Amino acid sequence: MSVVLRNAQRAVSVRRSSLRRAVCALRTALGVSHFDVGLICAGNDLMRRLNGAYRQCPEPTDVLSFPFHQVSAGELPRPLSRDEYNLGDIFLGVEYIHQQCCDTGEDFDGVLAVTAAHGLCHLLGYQHNTQPEWQQMYQKEVEILEELNRLTGARLRPLTAGLF
Repeated sequence: MSVVLRNAQRAVSVRRSSLRRAVCALRTALGVSHFDVGLICAGNDLMRRLNGAYRQCPEPTDVLSFPFHQVSAGELPRPLSRDEYNLGDIFLGVEYIHQQCCDTGEDFDGVLAVTAAHGLCHLLGYQHNTQPEWQQMYQKEVEILEELNRLTGARLRPLTAGLF
């Protein structure tokens, strides 16, 4: 299936081909390569509006995920028809992420891949509102990023390393 990637911002240059390859590898590591996923690279204005509308926090953020299926962490969706082979949409706040990378000196492309991994986990029911949820999500992120690292030679780690 496909990764539909749309760049809905002009503030930051995004290497779409490397991001698409990373998301394809992450889907495979999660066992959902036969599901479509939408990936939208968004600027601060769009992320602020979405975050305000859906999370009542009108500030830009790094990632928002909108799952097509409601599943518990560790479960895979069970589509009933071809039209339901969709994980959902991930909005990457690339302008926000880029500013953070400028502040910290981290590699922008690597952080985009890690943020996409985080978003994919959210599409599959993983959360981080409590310490047990965080531990489960963190372990899944470590697992899929290790696979991406193996394929690419990168040394990527989860975003939520110090959350709890």
